[in-house]
Amino acid sequence: MEAYQEPTEKTGYLEQEFRLFHLKDRNKKEFSYHYHDFHKVVVFLSGKAAYHIEGKSYHLKPWDILLVSQHAIHKPEIDPSVPYERFILWIRDDICREELIRCFQKASDRSFNLIRLDSQVQERLKELLYELETATKDDKFGSDLLADALFTQFMIYINRIFLEKQYIMDQKSCTYDSQVEVLLRYINQNLTADLSIETLARKYYLSKYHMMRKFKEETGFTMHSYIVNKRLLLARTLIAQGTPVLKAARMSGFTDYTTFSRAYKKQFGGPPSQE
Repeated sequence: MEAYQEPTEKTGYLEQEFRLFHLKDRNKKEFSYHYHDFHKVVVFLSGKAAYHIEGKSYHLKPWDILLVSQHAIHKPEIDPSVPYERFILWIRDDICREELIRCFQKASDRSFNLIRLDSQVQERLKELLYELETATKDDKFGSDLLADALFTQFMIYINRIFLEKQYIMDQKSCTYDSQVEVLLRYINQNLTADLSIETLARKYYLSKYHMMRKFKEETGFTMHSYIVNKRLLLARTLIAQGTPVLKAARMSGFTDYTTFSRAYKKQFGGPPSQE
């Protein structure tokens, strides 16, 4: 069996229902693939940047919007020669208004994360974002309520646009390998199935070595480490929802509890019973 790689990095922690950041910098850091326990909206304002999300690379233009779902493995690729400016909105998965995060599930289902808008809709969302930014920084009467209302309004617009496909489709905005896309979609929709390298190679009529090489090139992960990571994230979610640990392990595709427990501890720093 392929050796288990270092766990994917989890970054950021969110206690509030949402948080908004407006950032501008020249960061020479090379980002590694990581995930969050919350959803993320990235609004690209300026700079030279691409975003890699679950095997697809998005080449961004000003005011492009990216929907990064909870546990989606991703990383930005930034050219530090020019300032990189963006809004980032963190949103908890367990907010009481579940309809506001429906767009993230749809992004996962479609394997597509980009919203590119015409100028008229763009202007309305700009106004909302800057109003939301002002409200989150303000200490005047009712600022919290106003920020909450503006956040709700912004997310309603985002859901309407994305769910109804009211965005501009630009073939040059996204590059990916079609074989890897099919593999990723199948893996994420069938985590409890037999996902051995041999089984996947037979299913898609691929040389297993060719398949493994292409997968690593497009995602930054070996197939084995990607599958284990996704199964562990599913197991942790189920446990947090009250599912008994043994049942959560089986529902996440692990057939051996010892293997599951060891991998879980390595990924999250403690045994599953501590959740």
